[in-house]
Amino acid sequence: MKTVLDSIETMLCFAMAIAYRKKKKMDSRFWWLILLVLAMASAGAGSQSTEALGFLSIDCGIEPGSSYVDPLANISYVSDAGFIDTGVNRNISVAYVGDVRPPRLRTLRAFPNGIRNCYTIGSPAVAQGSKYLLRAWFLYGNYDGLDGQPLAFELHLGVNYWDRVNVTNSASFYVSETITVAAAGYFSVCLVNTGTGTPFISGIDLRPLKNILYPAANEWRSLVLFNRANMGVASGYTRYPADPLDRLWAPWSSTNWNDVSTTFTVQNLDQDFFEAPSAIMQTAVTPINSSMLVIRWDAFPGDVNQFFPILHISEIFDLSGTNQSRQFNVYLNGFRWLRDIVTPPYLYSDAIYSNVPFPSFPTYNVSLEALSNSTLPPILNAFELYTTMSNTSVPSDAGDVDAMTAIKERYRIQRNWMGDPCSPNAFVWDGLNCTYSFSTSPRVISLNLSSSGLTGEITKYVASLSALQYLDLSYNNLTGPIPNDLANLSSLKLLDLTGNQLNGSIPSNLLEMEQNGLLTLRLDGNPHLCDNGTLCNVMPTPKKKKISTPVILILCIVPVLILLVVIAIVWRVRKTQGLTRGGSVDPQNGFPKQADNSLRLENRQFTYIELQNITNNFQKILGKGGFGSVFHGRLEDGTQVAVKMLSQSSSQGTKEFLAEAQHLTRVHHRNLVSLVGYCNEVNHLALVYEFMSQGTLQDHLRGRANNDRALSWRQRLHIAIDAAQGLEYLQKGCKPPLVHRDVKSGNILLSETMEAKIADFGLSKAFLSEANSHISTVVVGTPGYLDPEYYNTFQLSEKSDVYSYGVVLLELITGLPPIVPGTENVLLVQWVLQRLSRGIIEDVVDPKLEREYDINCVWKCADIALKCTAQRSQQRPTMTEVLIQLKESLELENSHNNTGNTVTRSENLYSEVSDVSLNSVPEIGVSRMTEMSGPTAR
Repeated sequence: MKTVLDSIETMLCFAMAIAYRKKKKMDSRFWWLILLVLAMASAGAGSQSTEALGFLSIDCGIEPGSSYVDPLANISYVSDAGFIDTGVNRNISVAYVGDVRPPRLRTLRAFPNGIRNCYTIGSPAVAQGSKYLLRAWFLYGNYDGLDGQPLAFELHLGVNYWDRVNVTNSASFYVSETITVAAAGYFSVCLVNTGTGTPFISGIDLRPLKNILYPAANEWRSLVLFNRANMGVASGYTRYPADPLDRLWAPWSSTNWNDVSTTFTVQNLDQDFFEAPSAIMQTAVTPINSSMLVIRWDAFPGDVNQFFPILHISEIFDLSGTNQSRQFNVYLNGFRWLRDIVTPPYLYSDAIYSNVPFPSFPTYNVSLEALSNSTLPPILNAFELYTTMSNTSVPSDAGDVDAMTAIKERYRIQRNWMGDPCSPNAFVWDGLNCTYSFSTSPRVISLNLSSSGLTGEITKYVASLSALQYLDLSYNNLTGPIPNDLANLSSLKLLDLTGNQLNGSIPSNLLEMEQNGLLTLRLDGNPHLCDNGTLCNVMPTPKKKKISTPVILILCIVPVLILLVVIAIVWRVRKTQGLTRGGSVDPQNGFPKQADNSLRLENRQFTYIELQNITNNFQKILGKGGFGSVFHGRLEDGTQVAVKMLSQSSSQGTKEFLAEAQHLTRVHHRNLVSLVGYCNEVNHLALVYEFMSQGTLQDHLRGRANNDRALSWRQRLHIAIDAAQGLEYLQKGCKPPLVHRDVKSGNILLSETMEAKIADFGLSKAFLSEANSHISTVVVGTPGYLDPEYYNTFQLSEKSDVYSYGVVLLELITGLPPIVPGTENVLLVQWVLQRLSRGIIEDVVDPKLEREYDINCVWKCADIALKCTAQRSQQRPTMTEVLIQLKESLELENSHNNTGNTVTRSENLYSEVSDVSLNSVPEIGVSRMTEMSGPTAR
């Protein structure tokens, strides 16, 4: 760069010398030469300054290797070809190319192939642990001639959801910006095809920030720009060089405000956390005929508890020596946000901000209210508002990422290997299988590069995949020896090198693994593996001793005799148990006597023959469970019943069957199934209870009733309340309290009127006294619904049912099972948490609801469900608290007026903002801010 500037300086001196010698007789051509040289010098200086600042500006879609300097901003742009190897270059339609359109928006890169396509921005632009402003630009411009068709896709930063690009206007451009900390020495900016149009991108900006800036952004949380406003400016936007950090400041003025300004420089304080530029702080607004200035916005869908506002304030008028004063308080929705009274410093930028998110409100009103003795109204110079991007998604093991990246580069793999190899698991690289754990990073366990055109030797980086179990490099053109390092893969179970051109001897340690049954080794089709076509340097396998015929006979006969003896013993024991079961009964109710339970049943006792008549010889099966089958029946008076028969092959025994009978006799609630009677005969145990004609909740969400009309949101909410009422009764109405232990959608039955009742009490456990908070017991339950704390500690509590209920509530919201299909043991709780971190509730709501619900109500229910499924039982609410919140949710649904909120963001920063309201979402609850979680003022 210095050489270029020296050349420009020489040319400038030469031109000036000519001009001086020619004096007034200079030809106009010389003036043009001077102007050209000056322009080149200016452009060169601008390019140098932005590069020196660490700026990286990528123009997507221009020719590989090309670059240029934007004459308006003096920012140097480079081609995106060095950061991605997929996609196609396109130009926007001529109809959308205007003289004022920035050059970088005239081209783009589209991605018609692949679900996920990623830019990789690494060293020297990115340093691990450093903080950056990362910005993506999008202008559709009808580049593909499909103007008017729906176009939306997702933007991811590495393994974390960043934003959703929803193109509604071909002429408008959209910007998504985040402030983030580099978790590694590179960034992956990924575009994800969601099935609603081809993803595209126009440009990417990367700007380094001081680590002290924007303290709310850290290694586990990134900030996503919602709005950044330059107050008191009616039009035009401000960026570099006016803002050395190249932030984009949109104009914001209103007829409700006075626009005020100064020409004096506004300085930053020492250790400034935001470094608002003087050009921004020199303008401001104050209210007209009012002592209050209000900034209002509606919560954007999904950003519950995730708003971070920043108010930039400076006094731009010299009030010294006057009788005027400006003092005000700051409030959030009527509550005092800032404890201190604000007195703006003269010509110094100050800020009011919070490092923790605002609590959840449907609408936010931040008001600046003047004190009664203040002669001047409040002032506001600039405003920033951020939501969050959760960085909680776990990336692949760093060693595996480095190894896979090296393998890709070594063999120039042409597959769509972009972004993280394993995470998220929906985008795992083609040919890879990974293992996932909640506590550790995903690991590569299988690599299949069969028939991939690989050449050269087997790279050493394959051996760096330390968790690898299956490696298939068959049918390529690999040469050279088999690396000894492959034997260091202690988990390796299959090594397939069939059909290559490998040579040399087979490593003895691999052969030893094969001989010990630890490894399947496939080497056919490698003619040069050894010179003579046989194994080299391999000790001959010892011959096996021949077993004599008498030994063989003995080995065959003895096991048969032992088996016959065992069968005889089992038959004898079973016969004895049958006699005991048939002869030892409780005279009170006919059930077998239990050492630890004396049942007192007042319900009707049926004979087995009666059950045959009631069920028409067990003709109609309603369902099957751990005990056996449930049959439909009719009593003599026509009353429909359900008959649960204990199967001889049941996985649950008589003890659990009788436990259900005992519990049902002492629980009486409209939201618990009622016991009609029982049957106890030799080899025939049955319970008869009320018939629920609409089957199970599980059937309606995704089972046999799936062909019927989907449950509406209002129906689901009523079902949730019914089930909560039943569980609350078990916890508060029963003496002693009862823990169900198997709360799930399959055990929630629906009546003809869709009233929900909890069934199946076979695994229920009663507390010995109401004073006990938990009891130690063997873990039982259904995977996906099981309380993790109960599973790990064997400590059962009422909160265990609360956890299971939370999973059921998530099922009602999403329509999905507790373990999400198509993934490797991903719990519904984790699936929902991951998607809600994106900030869009529609990402988790059952699409069969077709958005016919009050979004505030759904958000409130999602919040309740996630609180119920907290990892620690102490953090979970009681069923009474859950029931209160659900009834409040029902009120929201009942008051739903079918009018939605208008959602806007800082998508087009060239457009003017004329309203004082930022429109954009939902209600979860209201909680007053405390000083500990409140803002910070400097």
